Amino acid sequence: AALRTAGGAALGGRLASEIGRELGRLEIVLEQLAEVEAERDAIAAGKAEACHPQGEKIRQLTMLKAIGPETATVLVGEAFWRPFANRRQLGAYAGLDPSPFASGSSDRDQGIAKSGNARLRTLMVELAWMWLRYQPDSALSRWFRERVGDLKGRPRRIAVVALARKLLVALWRYLETGEVPDGAILKAA
Repeated sequence: AALRTAGGAALGGRLASEIGRELGRLEIVLEQLAEVEAERDAIAAGKAEACHPQGEKIRQLTMLKAIGPETATVLVGEAFWRPFANRRQLGAYAGLDPSPFASGSSDRDQGIAKSGNARLRTLMVELAWMWLRYQPDSALSRWFRERVGDLKGRPRRIAVVALARKLLVALWRYLETGEVPDGAILKAA
């Protein structure tokens, strides 16, 4: 079908060929994206032909309900590819550690530091919301509900960031020791 303007008139030759080239580029990008996604899914499924240096960690994470192949791949690529000495180091790397303010008699918390890996921090907050939805009976979800209850708005958003930090530490322990987070459900094989 010929490209037309909103008024129904045919596009000029130069504009039509320019749009055609852009559509060709888009098709190439979509094909490449499909290849990358297929490779990612093969790694998460544990296919023998798909090798990845951190493939086992990706597979372990995808075994947990609420974590899909994309989330697991990004988590491993952003955080779990390197060793951490303790949970504080991990929280600081993600920028999910508290930022206290102490001056004279004033002593309060200013929220999270936000000095770490922004992509990881964003992913963990999104994953925390997913965790609440798909792992409602886990200890972390119960902890959140006990703290927040029926509150809405800012207190809920603050608590979900705390949940994100706790979840990051729980996932790190799961990968390091094999200890499944309390009450977490594994996907059916």
